Amino acid sequence: MSEKTFENLTALLIHHQARYRVVEHVSAGKSEEVAQIRGTAIGQGAKALVCKVKGNGVKQAVLAVLPADKQADLGKIAEYLGGTKTSLASPKEVNELTDCVFGAIPPFSFHPALKLIVDPSLLERYDELAFNAGTLERSVILNTQDYARIVEPDLVAFAQAAK
Repeated sequence: MSEKTFENLTALLIHHQARYRVVEHVSAGKSEEVAQIRGTAIGQGAKALVCKVKGNGVKQAVLAVLPADKQADLGKIAEYLGGTKTSLASPKEVNELTDCVFGAIPPFSFHPALKLIVDPSLLERYDELAFNAGTLERSVILNTQDYARIVEPDLVAFAQAAK
């Protein structure tokens, strides 16, 4: 659990005068459960996946952010970066790059080796985004426009309907 990630995140949001609130809650394993606890729609959830792209001389760690009610098309992430294959990072790699466990990763990269990409649908559907903020027991609900303004992400269409 990363208190440091939460502190870095809230300092960044305060610095950029973002409109946000913090919600303390019990740990929940699935996006549906945590959305219900937060009182938000599942699609408001900003799901952050740590991925590794390889092939064609490419070796890149990526933080791919998409709505929690969608799935990632890993092939589209590889294609965007010029690689041939994308895989999810191991728990050890996730911890090294984010200082978080799976499920607690906020949609912000605080590591220079971790490239941030965002599916455009995340920014189009809701006025606010919700995400765990370094721990499984604390979430941030953040104005979507403020998120886009602060992170200035590369927009990559890689989300697909959940199966």
